[in-house]
Amino acid sequence: MIQGICFDLDGVLVQTDNLHYLAWKGLADRLGIPFDRAQGDRCRGISRMESLEIVLEHTDHIYSAEEKERFAQEKNETYRAMLARLSPSDLPADVLPTLRELRRRGYRLALASGSKNAGLILTRTGLRPLLDAVADGTCITRSKPDPEIFLTAAQMLDLSPQACAAVDDAVAGVQAGRAAGMVTVGIGDSARRSAGDYNLMCFGQLLDLFLQPDFKSNLRM
Repeated sequence: MIQGICFDLDGVLVQTDNLHYLAWKGLADRLGIPFDRAQGDRCRGISRMESLEIVLEHTDHIYSAEEKERFAQEKNETYRAMLARLSPSDLPADVLPTLRELRRRGYRLALASGSKNAGLILTRTGLRPLLDAVADGTCITRSKPDPEIFLTAAQMLDLSPQACAAVDDAVAGVQAGRAAGMVTVGIGDSARRSAGDYNLMCFGQLLDLFLQPDFKSNLRM
């Protein structure tokens, strides 16, 4: 029986993907490198340095490791400045009522995000009190699709991974949840790719899914 639910952050609880894109786009424009939405979508669910390599793939210039670190820091500072303007009103309308109802039903809820900015986002949006545990980029050494973040979240909930569901909008995130041994729920982009054991188009549909007493037995094989 599923007792815990582990959520990705960007693209699931909050819609900050466009802010990531704009921050990377700003860096690419300054460097004179083409960068489009399709590349931005490929940055979903992976680490900052992996995303930077996608940004730099259309340049012949060879940058040093020190320069790449500075670029990543520049992007993060731009992104954090955007995050500082977030408020609870920026949350999708179905997120808060869905989390509250899941808690009322007795599910333990955790964040499982590789973002090192998760603390700021949770504070600005008022989400932190609704989560029993927060596993973020400061807790791990390996990014998705490695299962470390989901395993860490389950441990923080004091549950086995098999007693948890992983909810993620990125294919890499769904792969990480599956590798952790969790039931996987795709939302948004990962749902459109049928990546999860269950695939939903909006966050509020989680209530219908977890209301099914036998939903785990209906897994797509």
